[in-house]
Amino acid sequence: MNRITAIATAAFALLGFAGAAQAHQIWIEQPAGEKTAVVRFGEFGENLREVSPGLLDKFGKPTATLVSAKGEHSVDAQKTASGFALPFGAAAGESIVAEDAGYPLFNRKQGDKQTVGRYHPAARLVTGFAPLQPKLVLDIVPAGNAGEFKLFFKGQPKAKTKVALVTQSGWTKEGHTDEQGLVKFDLPWQGTYVAEVSVSDAVAGERPGANGPEKFDSVSYVTTLTYVKADGIAALPAGPAAAPNK
Repeated sequence: MNRITAIATAAFALLGFAGAAQAHQIWIEQPAGEKTAVVRFGEFGENLREVSPGLLDKFGKPTATLVSAKGEHSVDAQKTASGFALPFGAAAGESIVAEDAGYPLFNRKQGDKQTVGRYHPAARLVTGFAPLQPKLVLDIVPAGNAGEFKLFFKGQPKAKTKVALVTQSGWTKEGHTDEQGLVKFDLPWQGTYVAEVSVSDAVAGERPGANGPEKFDSVSYVTTLTYVKADGIAALPAGPAAAPNK
């Protein structure tokens, strides 16, 4: 298990999660030269992408929004055998955000008390480091300088929170946000970087469900940011593809 997996696993353990699905995150991929993007589910640094049939089927209906100078365009992502396809990609100066607000709730037991938890995965893809405003409940956005990010939670800067940055080779670097929610990383290699962060929120609430409101006692938010760097040292190769979970 690499460090990015450990962060997510620790957060989910606090909420009583079990199984491989809850140690994962979603991220957005847009291959070079392509005009469309895909939401993946798994472990980026371990070259693990869940599939359907399999854990990919745990998702409800992920939604995605293209944010550009022309405005915003939101869609329901379409499930394929290896991810959720989007009908658009991000051009220079644009960003994409995605989230699954309908991932199944789960039960956990603390002593004699039974509680219900919620897992809320989200992701963002950026094309540069111009500052962006948060859109997700837990959102990490560029802060204006290369390798510098700002973390927001419920619209406010989130201080003293661990952020992990991982590449396709599994190389991982950890940092902590300062009092203003800022964290900075060196980006020595070409290729894709994924920053990942998780926050546990012990606040009860409810959400719409197929059979009426669904109540929960706590939420585990897990959010990623993807950035593809065009220059720098040649990227280290990804390891062998990990076998998806069934």
